Amino acid sequence: MWENFSDRVIPIRFMKSKLIQLVGVLSCLVVIACGDSERVTVDEATVFVEGAELRLLDLWKESGRAAWIQNNFISYDTNAMSASASEKVMAATINLAAEAARFNDIELPPQLSRKMLKLKTSLAAVAPSNNDLQAELAEIMTEMESIYGTGEYCRPEEGCLSLPAMERLFGELRDTDELLAMWGGWRKVGRDIRPLYEKFVEISNAGAKELGFQDTGHMWRSGYDMPPELFVEEIEGLWEEIRPLYESLHCHVRAKLGEELGTAVVPPNEPIPAHLLGNMWGQGWGNIYDVVKPEQDGMNYDLTQLLERKGIDEVEMVRYGEGFFSSLGFEPLPDSFWERSLFVKPLDRDVVCHASAWNLDFRDDIRIKMCISITDDDFVTIHHELGHNYYQRAYKDQDPFFQGSANDGFHEGVGDTIALSITPEYLVKVGLLETAPDQRGDIAFLLRQALEKVVFLPFGLLVDQWRWDVFSGEIPPTEYNREWWELREKYQGVRPPMPRIGDDFDPGAKYHIPANTPYARYFLAHVLQFQFHRALCEAAGFEGSLHRCSIFESREAGDRLRSMLEMGASRPWPDALEVMTGTREMDATAILDYFAPLAAWLEEQNVDRMCGW
Repeated sequence: MWENFSDRVIPIRFMKSKLIQLVGVLSCLVVIACGDSERVTVDEATVFVEGAELRLLDLWKESGRAAWIQNNFISYDTNAMSASASEKVMAATINLAAEAARFNDIELPPQLSRKMLKLKTSLAAVAPSNNDLQAELAEIMTEMESIYGTGEYCRPEEGCLSLPAMERLFGELRDTDELLAMWGGWRKVGRDIRPLYEKFVEISNAGAKELGFQDTGHMWRSGYDMPPELFVEEIEGLWEEIRPLYESLHCHVRAKLGEELGTAVVPPNEPIPAHLLGNMWGQGWGNIYDVVKPEQDGMNYDLTQLLERKGIDEVEMVRYGEGFFSSLGFEPLPDSFWERSLFVKPLDRDVVCHASAWNLDFRDDIRIKMCISITDDDFVTIHHELGHNYYQRAYKDQDPFFQGSANDGFHEGVGDTIALSITPEYLVKVGLLETAPDQRGDIAFLLRQALEKVVFLPFGLLVDQWRWDVFSGEIPPTEYNREWWELREKYQGVRPPMPRIGDDFDPGAKYHIPANTPYARYFLAHVLQFQFHRALCEAAGFEGSLHRCSIFESREAGDRLRSMLEMGASRPWPDALEVMTGTREMDATAILDYFAPLAAWLEEQNVDRMCGW
């Protein structure tokens, strides 16, 4: 299964009571392992891991099926059923991870050691063995998500807005006063989360230390096949390659916003006020494309209109995605995929419509779940989600702990790589477009892409930079908010649009903080997709501008992609990367290659502007 668990609907009171019961049970189990001082052997470690894999595989399947039912038939009972199955997975994983600590001091064969690490780092927060602390951690985690999930912004005489409603308005409104009020109104949710987060950090660090890690952030960074401190250097080095392109884009956007709103609102040499970027968190700026677009917007086709004119329905949309992979030499999707997937929103019940890819038996029962609309966005999303499905099926023969991507950035990176091949030339080949537009539309296309993909990179980097320093104690609670904005200014060149006071906790207004979801994976995926794309285009023999390349119908590209996918998580990610790209190092220069025409255009636009902040 590859599912966005943040979209699952679970009754908060039910979850809280069950989690408190769970951690009470866990205290009895975890402490057994912590007290085991007898000498252990490699053979015992082998037996332990084999048993752990079998036990967790059964629970993963049970949890996946319960989640599928809950997503497709939302009710109190299906919510409870899914929550119960998830709790069983959590309980078993924490117990087994604690037991695995018995083998910390013996040298294990590489593959066995790798499985042990996969087990220990499979949860983002580990309960410590103390019964009271376990209960408190469970309650805190539930409460933080509850506060976030029920948060809203209420306007006098106009009613209250949920976060999804605010997100839509943020992309549409141009009234700066309304945007400012909404921006500040949503961030009040962080104030209630802050004291809970302080205690969460303390308790989760205690759990990580029991497993042999320095803190929770150290535990996260230990899952990347390199010393944790080198991983920090790795992603910082990738950012330095991309930074000049981002700063050039930032300069153009700031200048155009200044022309639109006035330089008193957007000064020409300062960070951009965060409420003006079309996104609640300023992590993607695509919604202000109309403000910053080129004078000649040369995009001369509309994919949504092309699909509508041809009368394409939801299943046919998915058939295009399957056809893409078939053209690369992959086997067709199984009949069960078409029988069991959800493509259309039912009229008789509520479902979770967020697009997701699933593997329910860890073999061939792959599915997608989405309420497809006949739009260009959903056409791209289908290709992306099928990327997850084909990855899942490719590594199905790996052992359970190795059924995953080489690192947590690879899965998302693969899906996005496929989406990069949806070019005008591809649309011509599949009969959706008569002729591909000439290069006059390239700058407009690349600017749209950059406002999402390039703009996201500094945000994708800083979220965990901040969190790692919080976990390590380098950022104390009194400095949480100040350091958050220092990082946002340093990396993004954005600033808070209103004064922040002592009890503000703006990181808590981003879901992944109260939900404790690691974020570096998204930064890695945004880098890897372009590196993968360039390598596959080379395998396909493509010559020309990288943004014009589609690997459609290239068996050579398909063979290279399949070789990497089949490895799953069985080898360190540099091994998988080498199979795909011929190099063992992540490389951000592919982003620069892809956006080279845009970079040249931005340089021309910025000639007489003050750039930087």
